[in-house]
Amino acid sequence: MPETQPESRPSNLNVPNILTSLRIVMVPFFGWALLADGGENAWLRLLAWALFVVAMITDKIDGDLARKHNLITNFGKIADPIADKAITGMAFVALSIVGDIWWWVTIIVLVREWSVTLLRLSVLSKIVLPADRLGKIKTAVQAVALGGLCVPLRDDDLADWLHIPGEVLYYGFQACLAVAVALTLVSGWQFFSGVWKQRHAIRAS
Repeated sequence: MPETQPESRPSNLNVPNILTSLRIVMVPFFGWALLADGGENAWLRLLAWALFVVAMITDKIDGDLARKHNLITNFGKIADPIADKAITGMAFVALSIVGDIWWWVTIIVLVREWSVTLLRLSVLSKIVLPADRLGKIKTAVQAVALGGLCVPLRDDDLADWLHIPGEVLYYGFQACLAVAVALTLVSGWQFFSGVWKQRHAIRAS
């Protein structure tokens, strides 16, 4: 019988991993743009919004590329969730510092997000934990809310006719954030419940 050739593993130096690394590098620049001048610099907040949008788009692109071209690597499995949580975590913290998000909301969300990420990484080789639909919806709603709140919608320098639309959009994104927080808690409970059931099944087998 001919020898079976070992399956070659993709190199860590690939486009999805480069995009993931780019998101990590963007985090401090995003935070600086959002916090500069106490969050009162409208142009820099627009820059922060642009960086956040780029981060969310590259997150989608690198995942699609990795799956389509079989470029999933151990580095990507670890770095991708870290990059996601770093950019959204920076958004939560920075927006709390400038007063656009309550601190208790940030603390609850970050505790859930990082506990899920660390647990997912710790059981990566033992338990299969595919991203569930509710988690994906949570991520999308959270991205919309955080991105919208990065925009200086209540800036005093806005034209008079923009003040009312700006206020409406601001509170609309706050409502979106409330939905994201609710989805965060529910999807977190589902995740931990799924991990417990799989671990119990493994021990019983």
